[in-house]
Amino acid sequence: MGKGCITATKYFLFLFNLLFFIFGALIMGFGLWVLLDNQSFIAVLQESSTTLKVVSYIFISVGSLSMAMGFLGCIGAIYEIRCLLGLYFTCLLLILIAQVTAGVLIYFQRDRLKHEMSNIIKGMLVNYTGQNRTTEHTWDYVQRTMKCCGWTGPGNWSENVWIRNSSVSMYPCSCRNETLPGTDVKETGLCEHLSNDLPVYEKGCMHSVEGWLLENCGVILGICVGVAVIELLGMILSMCLCKSVVQEDYTKVPKY
Repeated sequence: MGKGCITATKYFLFLFNLLFFIFGALIMGFGLWVLLDNQSFIAVLQESSTTLKVVSYIFISVGSLSMAMGFLGCIGAIYEIRCLLGLYFTCLLLILIAQVTAGVLIYFQRDRLKHEMSNIIKGMLVNYTGQNRTTEHTWDYVQRTMKCCGWTGPGNWSENVWIRNSSVSMYPCSCRNETLPGTDVKETGLCEHLSNDLPVYEKGCMHSVEGWLLENCGVILGICVGVAVIELLGMILSMCLCKSVVQEDYTKVPKY
């Protein structure tokens, strides 16, 4: 391989690693969002879903490792250090295997995740009091913004402990359909109504939530595919550059 080709490969590898670093940051950011977010539907699942936590930790690990490898690849490419390029190739291979494993895990566990999510929501509805700001207020936000009530429908709320034992007709305030006559609109908690004909949304939140999750998963899937393509290109370029470097010159290692 000529000197010009080596230089071109070196800078192409640097560019790919820069993109790899950025995509790694996006994946790690998604994992942190799943783990820490308290303003979307994900917050409802955080306290009870073990699978969701495992997947978020996988994303955080892969993302942070991708960022580290992107930095390592940039240094190895610019200074043509064979040991770093070899280590970079090995780590890229391990990251790619981890990503494929996480994807396969999510795909084959999708029915279990759906069932687990349904049980978590229904359990939360049974014990709802309107006082838990972490999950219950988030679910109130979901019902208000998606204009839905309950998981499969407003009938799910009939199992709520407070509503079932109340001597008056009650309903979750966040289910309030503003187009129907009734009491004042409140954002959280349980509201009273004079009749059994409750002014709530008739549609359940299940399909809306599943659509929201699929939409967000589509974005993440696109990012992961982009990272995988960059990983493969980085592996090819790193091997080409590694073979073209005749010997290691440790004097090229930057001194800080």
